[in-house]
Amino acid sequence: MKKQELSFFETPVSAGFTSPANDPLSQKLDLNDYLIRNRTSTFFVRVQGDSMIGAGIQSGDMLIVDRSLQARSNQIVIAVLDSEFTVKRIKYGNSCVYLIPANPKYPEIKVTQNRDFQVWGVVTFVIHKAK
Repeated sequence: MKKQELSFFETPVSAGFTSPANDPLSQKLDLNDYLIRNRTSTFFVRVQGDSMIGAGIQSGDMLIVDRSLQARSNQIVIAVLDSEFTVKRIKYGNSCVYLIPANPKYPEIKVTQNRDFQVWGVVTFVIHKAK
């Protein structure tokens, strides 16, 4: 992959009162270095649906997913459940796994032993357009 460095505005941008900027473009940033820890196991996927809006994930957003990470409780994951991909927060219980949506319109899913289930990767970043 060809390295693509972009100008990095090093001075933080205030979301409140403004402050004078010094030398804002003093550094270069390659977004691959910033967003991707494990290049060979990272992929991008686009979201469809609204089950994760409470977690800041909207339909049309792009997720950066790392397949090399071990999923821990409360992390957002891409899972395969009965041959279908889904994005949910994972919760490990006393002998079971739950997939938790971030929208009260949807029920949590208890993953039982008779279901085909696999965690496919851990979501590390969400990219969406500013409104």
